[in-house]
Amino acid sequence: MKIYVASSWRNKIQPEVVALLKACGHDVYDFRHPAPGNEGFAWSSIDPDWLAWDPMRFRECLTHPTSIEGFRLDMTALRECQVCLLVLPCGRSAHLELGQACGAGKKTAVYMPEPSEPELMYKMVDKILVDQNELSTWAERLSWAKNG
Repeated sequence: MKIYVASSWRNKIQPEVVALLKACGHDVYDFRHPAPGNEGFAWSSIDPDWLAWDPMRFRECLTHPTSIEGFRLDMTALRECQVCLLVLPCGRSAHLELGQACGAGKKTAVYMPEPSEPELMYKMVDKILVDQNELSTWAERLSWAKNG
């Protein structure tokens, strides 16, 4: 099963989640390593002072070749996946990715292993997973579904 993991660079458990899904035999898109030898998109690779950008500079940088390639890799993987898993905590980009997956009719889940601000729109997703046991069981069931 192709699974797109949507999360944040600051999320400390994201690598563990990716490893767990891969151990279950899934083809997992990891934005931190989107392609061999690629360490993922970072605004700092365009400009080390990216946090000081004004809205106009931000808009301009969306057309930078590094932005274009990072977006291409992420969107291709998102379009090709069968499942999108949002791993909390995360920010706007990951939520946009989950929304795209919901709108495209893909299987979706939110992994919320710690308290988080309630979000009504999570009613769009197929599953809300609240601990590692639920995540593991969900990942294994996806494996069973792809194998028969």
